[in-house]
Amino acid sequence: MSEISTRDAARDGARDTTRDAARETARETAMSVAAISSERTESDDNVWTRRLVLFLRVMALLSILKGLYHWAQVTGFVGGEDEAFENQSMAWQAATVYFAVIELVAAVGLWLATPWGAVVWLTTVVSMAVIELMFPGIYGGSLIVVGVEAFMLAAYLALAWMAARERPP
Repeated sequence: MSEISTRDAARDGARDTTRDAARETARETAMSVAAISSERTESDDNVWTRRLVLFLRVMALLSILKGLYHWAQVTGFVGGEDEAFENQSMAWQAATVYFAVIELVAAVGLWLATPWGAVVWLTTVVSMAVIELMFPGIYGGSLIVVGVEAFMLAAYLALAWMAARERPP
């Protein structure tokens, strides 16, 4: 009689193990399906964040171009003999070297969409606007440059604000 109860207990234990394995597989499948569906929902909800990242990447490309242009001025690849780096004022030389370095640093940070990249980029935008407005003798005081810089700053602030509203507190 004890042999029969031992066999029954072993058979019941095997059934329980099979059921537990089936339940675990079903639970894992349900979790993976839930993860896939939540990723889709999450990506659909982050429209403004994706737009902000796209804007940051475009600004990164623009910063690369601006930084390379300033390096071309320093090295003499652009401009004639009269516009050579050595023939410019000390203030122009300092501003040009500053922008040659900081624009490329900002471009890396913007492309990676890091917070420090946005801060460095904001520094370049404000610096260029201040130099154009307050020190017109350095680059000529172009109001068009100031307007473009102000537009880019306003676009960034609007996109960042809309992206921040998408995320729950």
